[in-house]
Amino acid sequence: MTYEQLVVLHAIVTEGTFRGAAERLNKSQSAISHMLKKLETEIDIILLSREEYRPVLTPGGEVFYRQATRVMQQMKELNTVTKNLSAKQEPEVFLAVTATFPLKPVLEIIGTIKDQYPATHIRLSRESMGGPIERLLRDNADIIIATLDGVPVEQVEALPFAQVTIIPVAHPDFEPARSSHMKTIREMQSYTQVVVADSGSGEFAQSRDLLPGGLRWTVSDFAAKKEILLANLGWGGIPTHMIDSELARGELVALNVEGYQKRQSNLFQVRKRDKDVGIVAQSIWEQLRR
Repeated sequence: MTYEQLVVLHAIVTEGTFRGAAERLNKSQSAISHMLKKLETEIDIILLSREEYRPVLTPGGEVFYRQATRVMQQMKELNTVTKNLSAKQEPEVFLAVTATFPLKPVLEIIGTIKDQYPATHIRLSRESMGGPIERLLRDNADIIIATLDGVPVEQVEALPFAQVTIIPVAHPDFEPARSSHMKTIREMQSYTQVVVADSGSGEFAQSRDLLPGGLRWTVSDFAAKKEILLANLGWGGIPTHMIDSELARGELVALNVEGYQKRQSNLFQVRKRDKDVGIVAQSIWEQLRR
């Protein structure tokens, strides 16, 4: 049994076909089939059923695959440690952070990292909805902080990071804010909802908390959204940490809208499983975890 054979099995399972695995690993389909067959012969277990169009793990294959993924992760970690013991710091590390999370905790970590590794250029991007995962999967980011919405979990390593509370708010003089009774979706359709544009594109684009059939303004970031709400020109959801003082002073008030109650958004620190990790990126990952 070899590590390469485990990589082949993992590729077949995650891609869903022998052809997909061959394209991912840049090998011929016959080579992929041969390596899997050799592995099955060596361990005397049929790992994949070929009876259907797509190969499916057998009961024994399920057990073997679970353990194999653990071994592969341990091998990756060992490889990272080995490289970092002799490696120089990488020239650049890119972090993408969801726009709903405050930057201060991340900046504190980056400040420490800059002192330890002054030769590495740190790039930091604020992204909305599908933006962080698009950057990660297209290798335009090393680490992201985001939700797991739309994330192919078999391709990433994700650890719980933080929770953000998002509530719908408006100016106290905004008509729907003048009474506390629940406003129906039909009632709210004539009032402008302010939304932050998704920085993801194509297959990564997402939509979240959009009122069906309603009037809408789209802005580039939460700072602009907040200014519009304070100007009494619309309503929308904002993370509470961004408007604590405005809520306390009564400059913004919570709205009671059908289907738009307070929402908890669970955030994770995420990186790709199959990407080499440099010494600086690994240090950032570990500090975020702590």
